[in-house]
Amino acid sequence: MSRPTARRVTGRTRPTPEPLDKPGLETRRVATKLLAAVVDAHASLDGLTDPAHGQPNFRALDARDRSLVRAILMSALRHRSTIEALLARRLERPLPANARALSHALHVAAAQILFLDVPDSAAVDLAVTQAKSDPRLARFSGLVNGVLRNLIRVKARALPAALAQTREAPDWFAARLEAAYGAEKTAAILAMHRLEPPVDFTVRQDPQRWAEALGGIVLPTGTVRIAKLEAGVDTLPGFEEGAWWVQDAAASLPAKLLGDIAGTRVADLCAAPGGKTAQLIHAGADVTAVDLSKSRLKRLAENLKRLRLEAQIVESDIRKFEPETPFDAILIDAPCSSTGTVRRHPDVPWTKTPEDIEKLASLQRALLDHAVTLVKPGGRIVFSNCSLDPTEGEVMLEAFLAETSHVALDPIQPDELPGIASFVTPQGFLRTTPADRLGEEPLAQGLDGFFAARLMRKP
Repeated sequence: MSRPTARRVTGRTRPTPEPLDKPGLETRRVATKLLAAVVDAHASLDGLTDPAHGQPNFRALDARDRSLVRAILMSALRHRSTIEALLARRLERPLPANARALSHALHVAAAQILFLDVPDSAAVDLAVTQAKSDPRLARFSGLVNGVLRNLIRVKARALPAALAQTREAPDWFAARLEAAYGAEKTAAILAMHRLEPPVDFTVRQDPQRWAEALGGIVLPTGTVRIAKLEAGVDTLPGFEEGAWWVQDAAASLPAKLLGDIAGTRVADLCAAPGGKTAQLIHAGADVTAVDLSKSRLKRLAENLKRLRLEAQIVESDIRKFEPETPFDAILIDAPCSSTGTVRRHPDVPWTKTPEDIEKLASLQRALLDHAVTLVKPGGRIVFSNCSLDPTEGEVMLEAFLAETSHVALDPIQPDELPGIASFVTPQGFLRTTPADRLGEEPLAQGLDGFFAARLMRKP
């Protein structure tokens, strides 16, 4: 049986119009539109699907359909390379270069067929209807039908084979990981990127009690971890009283590297959305939270209000921030490529470029150059970010130290992180990856990729 081609349907006969209000059709159209925005325009998936400020067509959907759009997009991006390979094998020749809308529509339908609990017949029917009702896709409706039905017939054997042969990353992304971590660890990292991450909580006190209440385990970091959320976090015990906040285990580590900060003045730079700010306040510090984004600071203030914690909140570009007196310590969790958070944000490899990484490393250096002037002599500075790329971590920090005479490395010691000492590098930096483990239980596998370094301003 021959495979469908991109030119079998000539379009000589005008297709029969499909109903514009077919249930589920608008949801698939929105998913296709947003996938195009991510892949072609490098738009942030979180930004596009923000309930208050996201893409207008997305915001117009009801809550259930918005959840389905996000599920489709998360699967389509998390398994993009596998879907691309499976679709390509169903075609006799590649799609035309100007058929991007067709490619995205096929990816949306294939994500449902391969990875979501959506009836195959519904996925095909809506994809064909979508094609027929779109002037750009109408002549390809037969191809859409043939490709997807072929995919359904072979998916039981073809999907495992494709997963074994592909890796979910652009070539440039995988190459940079291999250069930093080697082939074996890169394969482990990329395998973790296919999995939905667990949910981690930083708790105020008694982690074991909250692990039992939430149905999870306690990690060596003191973090409570559950497998997944069955409903919104606001429905969980402890939410209303501010007993905990959601924070990946790796993200909780940088604040701990400042040591005993009770009674000291600490600045949290690039503070929003506030997980690290909350940690610093809970540790007894007088905290000033600084961020450039007004909307993100609003979210930080709301989070602190729920947690019944207080901080001085300052909207400012860090490079222009000039406090009246220097701080005792500073935490700067700098803007980065976010390549350590691909499990949560599978759009990252498809929206970032090597040029973005270089630009972000330059920005981080500029922020760090100014940040170290804000701490008093003898004070500590912890620099961190959620990038896996050494250009934004080890390479940038080593260059900074070589060129900055008034700051020295304050090496992190393995015994400071009991149970996870392997995350401390020989240079005294902190480095985590999604392939790392926090214990023997299956639920303890994986965490965000993070880099952190502790510095001291020389007396």
